This record gives sequence, structure tokens and C-alpha cells, in this order.
Amino acid sequence: MGAFLDKPKTEKHTAQGSGNGMCYALSSMQGWRVEMEDAHAAVLGLPRGLKSWSFYAVFDGHAGSRVATYCSEHLLERITNTKPFQLLVPPAEPGVDDVKQGIRTGFLEIDEHMRTMSDIKNGLDRSGTTAVSVMVSPRHLYFINCGDSRAVLYRDGGVHFFTEDHKPCNPREKERIQNAGGSVMIQRVNGSLAVSRALGDFDYKSVDGKGPTEQLVSPEPEVYEVERSDKDEFMVLACDGIWDVMSNEELGQFLRSRLLLSNDLEKVCSQVLDTCLHKGSRDNMSIVLVCFPNAPRPSPEAVKQEEELDKFLEQKVEELLEKHAEDRTPDMPSAECDRDSLQPTEPGQGR
Repeated sequence: MGAFLDKPKTEKHTAQGSGNGMCYALSSMQGWRVEMEDAHAAVLGLPRGLKSWSFYAVFDGHAGSRVATYCSEHLLERITNTKPFQLLVPPAEPGVDDVKQGIRTGFLEIDEHMRTMSDIKNGLDRSGTTAVSVMVSPRHLYFINCGDSRAVLYRDGGVHFFTEDHKPCNPREKERIQNAGGSVMIQRVNGSLAVSRALGDFDYKSVDGKGPTEQLVSPEPEVYEVERSDKDEFMVLACDGIWDVMSNEELGQFLRSRLLLSNDLEKVCSQVLDTCLHKGSRDNMSIVLVCFPNAPRPSPEAVKQEEELDKFLEQKVEELLEKHAEDRTPDMPSAECDRDSLQPTEPGQGR
């Protein structure tokens, strides 16, 4: 549970880039929270000679930003330093199972490493973070999720794939929590933490006799591979500050309509954040939008329709303002009216 400001901070951090046949943009905003705890990563060209690979991630921190920031800077390095990635011989693409194992190992290793960091070890920092990411190879999209942030792939005009949120009330997650001696109350781990998988959060990872993936909160990611297609349009990675107020389908429709009007991806991402704020999101908000060659492109017809709609709305607003001004004009008494009728009524007299 986080504290809130009297009014939201709407300044945005934005960035964009292109490479490996894709273009991306990201935008983040503190919103109503007293602290910005989100972090992100966007890397075009990976170590170990994987120049044609890319990596995108969103980290939604809680109880502080330390773990989220550290993971945004070092998680990819941990993954690519694992044995499966060290044995790669580019340009040949490694096996899917090898990539999955390397990703899983990287998550567990960075989590174990952070446990030894002095401020965390001494209890001065108890923060944690969700992590949702996508590793893009020439042939596959590897969706990686640990927590309740989410990544969605839009293909051929609709939702094709999305990651599963790790919530304590999910049957499989609840079973692990209970096996570790915990409970799920008010949809939270021990009535406190709203996610069942995360990096950091070591207060929930100290059950004797249980391995790292058997604790109340697990650092183990779920990794899914999706074979790439020419029909892929775009994918989105975002924290729950976005998904709390927009469904997968709603966000896809919104982005598609915006992409038909502008190829400024930073602007499009910022519009998503503004829309979510107006829809009632009270959390930090971060989004990464990655567009493939088949993504919607600005359409002269769509731009014209938008301009006509703007003019129509402006006209209606002007008409409403004019009518409001007329309705507020007080009626003046007629010059021919009886002045006595304007005198106040004496006490006890009828009106």
C-alpha cells in the first residue's frame, strides 16, 4: 500500500529508438504516488554476439525503488552471462529450451545476489519489484513474467498473446504460499503483499527448508515463446497502473486508433498515460510500445476524420458556452410594470 499526493505529478519521462526491424517508445509518470518506483529497460543488440536480438522490460517497484532500478540495469547482463548463453555460437539461433533455461537462471541468480547487498542484508531496504520483459530473436518472442505487470502481443487486428498475472489468489500461487506456511488474506500474501512472484521482497523468502521457488514469494519467471509472424503488429509491456483501468482489448484499440493518426510513438505512449490517469489510475504508470513492420501507420482518411471531429467538438463547446451565457442573463423588469409590485411585502401580508 502506498501513500498518495494531494495532486498527481504528470511530468513524463519518454524515450524512443529503432533497430532490428522494430521501433519502440516508452513513457513513465509518477502520478498520484509519493514516489516513482517504476523502472524500465530497452536494449537493441544483445551481448554474446546477439546483435539481431532485442530486450524490453518494465519493472514495477514497491516499498521503494532500489530493487527495480538495480534489475533494470543488471537483469539482462545476468541472463546473458548464464551458461546457455555463454555456449551460443552466433549466428545460429539457440534452442528454445536453452533460452528459457538461461532466462530462468538469470532471474534466480540476480535475486540471490541482491540478497547479499549490504543495505538489503541489513534490513535497510525491503523493496521488491515485478518484472515483465520480452526478449526478441529473429524467429521468436520470449515473453518473461514475474509478478502482475503484463506484456501483450497484438497480431492481425487483435490480441494474440498475453502473460498471466501472478496474484496470490491464483490457485497455483495460493497453494505454494500455503505450503510455505503463509496465507492469502484480502487477496494478499499474509494480508500484505499484492503479488505472489517478485524479485527482492526478502521478508517473504526466509522459510527454512524451502528452496527459492518454494517461498511465499517466488522469483521464478514464467517464460513463453511465441514464433514471430509477418502479421505481428505491436506489443505492449506495462505495469498494473495501466492494466488496472484498461483491458488488453481496450488498450489495443486505443493504440491502433492513435497509430493511424501519428507515427510519433512517444506521443502515443504519453497519451496512454494521460488516458489512464483520467480513467482513475492511482499508481505509477510505465509503458513500452514496440512496433513491428506490420503496425498501423498514419492514414490520411483517419487524420481527416479526426480533424473533422475536433472541429465538430469545438463548435459544440462554443454553442454550449453561448447558451450558458444566455441562460445566465437576468430578466430585467419592464419599464411599464407597477413599481409598487417591486416593493417588499410587509410582515403578515400575503404575496
